[in-house]
Amino acid sequence: MSKKRDDAAKKFDGEASYGPAKAIELVKSSATAKFDETVEATFSLGIDPKQADQGVRGTVALPHGTGKSIKVLVFAEGEAARAAEANGADTVGGADLAAAIAAGTQPLDWDITIAHPSLMAEVGKLGKALGPRGLMPNPKAGTVTPDVGKAVKEFKGGRVEYRNDRFGNVAVGIGKVSFGADQLRDNFATLVGEITRVKPSSSKGRYIKKLTLSSTMGLGIHVDVNTLDELKEA
Repeated sequence: MSKKRDDAAKKFDGEASYGPAKAIELVKSSATAKFDETVEATFSLGIDPKQADQGVRGTVALPHGTGKSIKVLVFAEGEAARAAEANGADTVGGADLAAAIAAGTQPLDWDITIAHPSLMAEVGKLGKALGPRGLMPNPKAGTVTPDVGKAVKEFKGGRVEYRNDRFGNVAVGIGKVSFGADQLRDNFATLVGEITRVKPSSSKGRYIKKLTLSSTMGLGIHVDVNTLDELKEA
């Protein structure tokens, strides 16, 4: 552990849990990197990821965005393609683009893939290339849609995708360390509300078992899940 990281660790009790406001304050004050670190919320959920009806996946629009520049690739043609370009899509194409990805000549260097339904027959062939990287578009995530222009605008503006991993964890960036505490709080409150809203009906017992906030290079700070109602307060 570096001296800066060691000094940061002394600012809080790693075994203790804190209310949302205090946890955000500690994340901001204990960030030590020279770059603007991302603040990430990690939920440990009471779900069985092996059960198809207990998956947690979707998108949520963070009111203050993420502070990250998002690269969006869109599969669309004609008017839909023009709408995607008009709303800031970084790469737009149809069957030719799918062929380039399959051939390995298109770098897999984007963050979000959006597809018009008419091209899903082509996109579906790219599962082996896009799936492992989390780049496969999905209707549940709002990334397969006839209104690709609107989707591009929303993801560029701060809409983020979330999904549980095989251990039942969901990790989502809620902004940058440079954000004001109130901005991080608003984004955090929106995310907590969304994760709570999509609780699978078949999930039994405590749903949000653990919740941690951390910066890219920082240590995890435990949030007391019994204090999350504080986020609903003005």
